[in-house]
Amino acid sequence: MQPSARLAQLPSELRLLSRSSMRTARPLSSTGHQLLVSQAVTGSCHRYGGAAQQGRAMTTSQLDSKRDERERVVILGSGWAGYTVARALDPKKYQAVVVSPRSYFAFTPLLASTSVGTLEFRTAMEPIRTRRTNVDFFQGWADEVDFKNKKITIEEAVEEGGQSTAGVGDRNAGESKKHRFERREAEAQKGKLFDLTYDKLIVSVGCYSQTFGTPGVKEHAMFLKDVGDARKIRNRILACFETAALPTTTDEQRKQLLNFAVVGGGPTGIEFSAELHDIIREDLARIYPELVHFSKITVYDVASKVLPMFDEKLAQYAMNTFAREGISIKTNHHVEELRPGAPGEKVSSKDDHSVYTLKVKEEGEVGIGMVVWSTGLMQNPFVAHALSDVHEIPNDFRRLEGPSNDPGNLRWRVKIDEKTGSVITDTRLRLKLVADAKDDTRTEAILNDVFVLGDCAIMEGAQYPATAQVAAQKASWLAKRLNKGDIETVGGFAWKNMGVMAYLGNWNALLQGGGNAGGISGRLAWIIWRGAYLTKSVSWRNKILIPVYWAINWLFGRDVSRF
Repeated sequence: MQPSARLAQLPSELRLLSRSSMRTARPLSSTGHQLLVSQAVTGSCHRYGGAAQQGRAMTTSQLDSKRDERERVVILGSGWAGYTVARALDPKKYQAVVVSPRSYFAFTPLLASTSVGTLEFRTAMEPIRTRRTNVDFFQGWADEVDFKNKKITIEEAVEEGGQSTAGVGDRNAGESKKHRFERREAEAQKGKLFDLTYDKLIVSVGCYSQTFGTPGVKEHAMFLKDVGDARKIRNRILACFETAALPTTTDEQRKQLLNFAVVGGGPTGIEFSAELHDIIREDLARIYPELVHFSKITVYDVASKVLPMFDEKLAQYAMNTFAREGISIKTNHHVEELRPGAPGEKVSSKDDHSVYTLKVKEEGEVGIGMVVWSTGLMQNPFVAHALSDVHEIPNDFRRLEGPSNDPGNLRWRVKIDEKTGSVITDTRLRLKLVADAKDDTRTEAILNDVFVLGDCAIMEGAQYPATAQVAAQKASWLAKRLNKGDIETVGGFAWKNMGVMAYLGNWNALLQGGGNAGGISGRLAWIIWRGAYLTKSVSWRNKILIPVYWAINWLFGRDVSRF
């Protein structure tokens, strides 16, 4: 039996140990080392440091060996659009490679439930790497896109913190071009920067949380876009009650600690307020009976009503339900600042403080134990930095006016929506380019092999909402077209409105059907709400775990331990 065959029969841990021993006992010759580095540079990926090149060549040679003449589709992002399209692509035709700073997909409709312990965090997560899918994965940030050579520069993010929390700003904000160049050179030498080639590129990097530049919000508010956010919220709720239970805490401090503010009256803000009310009424009231009368939940919104995507009758039902449950909704209110410390105190962010001060234009300063911010989306900085200019015209370039493949003496850039900052695509979800000519005319083009999906994109001529439903439908449509190879012959994408739902607490919900369909409220809507999210869960593992945790928490109560 050949040594390689005997080695293949060993367990994976022993195979790694054996290969390590073989490399130690038999070092590469200088010629062999040069050959390996050469393969790293000319292959599909490379790094710029000697040792790093060696390691990356070993990794990407395995990726190339599995390619089998299939087209490589690189997918940036692991959200609703990226995860859906990666799983739906035909593995016989395409090699799907996901690049994302997080190694999982977050099932966002269940985040509010996980933030209060109704469900455990794992039920809202699906790993990118599994035994059941043929999807390759690199954990990193897409740093730069070379459309001409179909190459992406990736910065690894395996050990970087913050991947599981909401993005609220550019992670490289304030960095000069010189410092950025020096940092990239240093990262390349350490093996933290490498290139990956593609045949087709799908950009689905999503959006960041919108703060409107409100002072203190980025630093002190809680967000609810990822599993890490839900964990922080859960710990903060329990910390507020534990601090309020201390004998050294005054009643005035207890009122401030247990005063919870939610900024934003959309579905996320309303559902979290309902889930927070449930845990306080059903569990914390029994554990801290002497503190419940101090607790208060307030929803702030600048609009005249909450849940604007629902019709007037259903939105009013939500407001009436919250009023009966003691949740205050304050519309036409404007938050101006969030800072650490109680009203009237002067503390820095580094000082020890247990409460915050929320400054509201209409009512002044308010002592707050926690602020959850849910006011919409802002554009991902990747769009502005990596997708702004097209430095060299790629081969898949196609003008919509004039010679189809002649870029002319024009400077081309990605077409961006002026209001939202989102990338504009055609009806087949392909990236659109625009060039400003000397005669003030605007010449447009598309890139046939670059697609943009999800919250970071807007389809020209359509006003679809930036929701998970739209992102998932775009991803499914694109995967189907690529699998069949008929993207040029069929009609463009059209969104099918499947309706919208919102949980109101105490086993009540809202359901509004798509199109001209009517709405449902109350207990029946809650049953449909739970059933819909259970069936939409991806894996059978979570389809089993979710009802199990619902049953456990109904029988024994939510887990209120902090970890």
